[in-house]
Amino acid sequence: MISLGWLFLGIGLGALLVFYGKGTFRHRIHYKIFKVPQPKASNFAFTIAGLSDSRISQAEHTGFWLKAEAIQTGRLEAIQNAKNSIQFETYKMTPGRRADLFAMALTERALAGVKVQLIADAHGSHKIPQEYWHQLQLAGVEIRFFNPFSWRAPTDNLKRTHRKLLIIDSEIVLVGGAGISDDWDGVPEQNDTEPWLDFEVRFQGGIVPHLQSIFIQHWLDCTGTADLAKQPLSNDQTNQPLVLVTPGEAPSQRDSSIRGLYQMMILAAQKHLWIASPYFLPTANTRQLLIDTQQRGVDVRILTMGPSNDKNYVYYAARELYGYLLSKGIKIYEYQPSMMHAKVILIDHSWVSIGSGNVDPRSFLLNDELNLSTSQPHLNDQISQFFEQAFIKSECMTQKNWKSRPLKQQCIGKAALLFHHQL
Repeated sequence: MISLGWLFLGIGLGALLVFYGKGTFRHRIHYKIFKVPQPKASNFAFTIAGLSDSRISQAEHTGFWLKAEAIQTGRLEAIQNAKNSIQFETYKMTPGRRADLFAMALTERALAGVKVQLIADAHGSHKIPQEYWHQLQLAGVEIRFFNPFSWRAPTDNLKRTHRKLLIIDSEIVLVGGAGISDDWDGVPEQNDTEPWLDFEVRFQGGIVPHLQSIFIQHWLDCTGTADLAKQPLSNDQTNQPLVLVTPGEAPSQRDSSIRGLYQMMILAAQKHLWIASPYFLPTANTRQLLIDTQQRGVDVRILTMGPSNDKNYVYYAARELYGYLLSKGIKIYEYQPSMMHAKVILIDHSWVSIGSGNVDPRSFLLNDELNLSTSQPHLNDQISQFFEQAFIKSECMTQKNWKSRPLKQQCIGKAALLFHHQL
């Protein structure tokens, strides 16, 4: 019989070969860009769009919902008011009250003759029972799963759609970070008794056809069909504020839209750079950009998850990267009441980028993400208030309390960092 030692050695060598084959140990590219236009410069939007493969569109920000109850209520109301079509794409779905209410709303609209299309990430929705999907399909809901596991290409399953996108009647769109899961209401067994910190934003206008085309691309990738005669993509909107649409489609080491967007926003900041990212695992290049930005006098603050979180091993891994950043004066705030799940970057209180992208290798290099960036004053004010209220409820880390973290946390964190590209 093969001893356990030999078995573990074989598994370890196999894993090493997989990571080697995927280029985990390749030489990393360090980007250097100088004299990025300031956020209020006339060419700012076009520069950011050009260097992040973003589309330039137009839209009005028309709604903002904070935390689970408001977010899910806003979504359900949008679905219930749909007259022609509903297109929804999400990463995380789990059984429970939120999933049941969501299914009821989709079922009612589908039975009323509304065309309903749903894309769920195969990994993020794997806990949902088949009977749930079957009942939706009986009502007429069309369902596709993104990147289900296949023995023909097992590593493809590591790439996921992390987007949260709801399009109603080709007229309005809701984007944010929340999944269809009771987790966002709080998870008491994880000492997470308050609703997760997250938000949803609604836009209307010329941006919708762009987002529909992004949805249709994934729909086709998931073996769906598209009749563009019945669902024409056109843009008749004018004189609306600019919005950049960054799809983050099939990123790689050399071509990552979300990485390009975030790094350009960091470089452009002149006064304030506030970033919310629950899974904060910046690459070496991004860490240096943050430090360079802080050293030229910008107020750099990071809002991230604290002890109440959904992935302790990611939290411990992220904490291992704090030391050098803290030593250079960057402020890191760990949210205390519950899981901090929002993803947003705000520069100079004048440009904001919201969506699904985290500051981590998975968002930069693996996931299909979606971010929208704009300079609309009312939304900037709401995001500024979001940050200010969150900072009050957070612990601002210091070198002293960082160094005093338990040895067990340090060991788990260092081990997890070995696999940080997959966290």
